[in-house]
Amino acid sequence: MTLDPATLAWDKMDGLLPAIVQDAETDQVLMLGYMDRAALDATLADDLVTFFSRSKQRLWRKGETSGNVLRVVSVEADCDTDALLVRARPAGPTCHLGTTSCFGDEGAAGVGWLGTLERIVAERASASPDHSYTARLLADGPAKAAQKVGEEGVEVALAAVSRDQAGLTEEAADLLFHLLVTLRSRDVSLAAVVDVLRQRHLSQ
Repeated sequence: MTLDPATLAWDKMDGLLPAIVQDAETDQVLMLGYMDRAALDATLADDLVTFFSRSKQRLWRKGETSGNVLRVVSVEADCDTDALLVRARPAGPTCHLGTTSCFGDEGAAGVGWLGTLERIVAERASASPDHSYTARLLADGPAKAAQKVGEEGVEVALAAVSRDQAGLTEEAADLLFHLLVTLRSRDVSLAAVVDVLRQRHLSQ
């Protein structure tokens, strides 16, 4: 859905709307800022998050001094059209304190951490195979990573019928890790896989 700034409730807060920024891959809440109409227009125009700074009374592009910009994936309004949800990809820490999020640095929670792990796998791809198991798997190509998925899949199946919950959990974690490595080796994103699942659900 295309966002029309003219339809938003700018009059409720003297021309400002709260804008929650969420990591597009991990779903972690990164920060809260405020946008006026000009800030939203700038954000939509160049796909870089821009706020209205209430302390400086001017437009402020996130990362304009640090380089830690927020690249926009989508912008949506809530049901009352008086708040915005911005999904973005951060280019470095979002908080001025150097943390991933302004709400702490514990990282994404729950299944959202798979997005964080996907980024870690991507970063390890450029590491030395001598010092990184992930880099070694990726250097060996898709066939080796796929072999590990097969092996771990069997381990999960065996654990499901012969081990306790902790054992099954550990094997499932190994399987998910090697699946992410395999996807990376074929340049397939986790988001693409999730979207297939979502589309299948919607078509039922």
